[in-house]
Amino acid sequence: MQRHAILYLCLTAAAAFMAGPAFAHTGEGLAGGLMSGFLHPILGWDHVVAMVAVGLWGAVLGAPAMWLLPVVFPLVMAFGGALGVMGVPVPAIETGIALSGVVLGLLVAFFVKAPLSVAAVIVGAFAIFHGHAHGTELPEAANPLAYGVGFVVGTGLLHAIGIGLGLFTGHAAGRAAVRVAGVVIAAVGGLFLAGLA
Repeated sequence: MQRHAILYLCLTAAAAFMAGPAFAHTGEGLAGGLMSGFLHPILGWDHVVAMVAVGLWGAVLGAPAMWLLPVVFPLVMAFGGALGVMGVPVPAIETGIALSGVVLGLLVAFFVKAPLSVAAVIVGAFAIFHGHAHGTELPEAANPLAYGVGFVVGTGLLHAIGIGLGLFTGHAAGRAAVRVAGVVIAAVGGLFLAGLA
């Protein structure tokens, strides 16, 4: 039964990803509010890979990290978003976002077993960059509360997909698939990083 739920979740995510290409930082076609907040992380591949990686790494680390890291990320991301809304400068935002994919992907690929406190600091540090980027790009027409709620729900969905995929680590084939997913995530982060040069 649990495998059917995970399969359904993954298929739903795949359908959402096929909705059309978009980058998280263009701001095009988003009128603001709940739906634009929800779609913003889902349609930006630089954010997708990092947020899925948080769930994957949490699953690799096991409980309680599997549940705490996906809570730490949006909480600290909200702090970063507030900094962005207030216009507080944070250096190298795009580099930090790209590096989040590289680092988190490699942590998953190599099954790095960090202590929970260290994992939370790593995830939280990257969450500031993601939050700040979206705080500064908050559409002026958007209802900030509705946009924020949508953004957190979209982020949570991506974390849940990562956790769902990470649950397959109990089998050799599942561990191999998770490692490959980590490599792919790191590669996508690397592509974004190379594009910044």
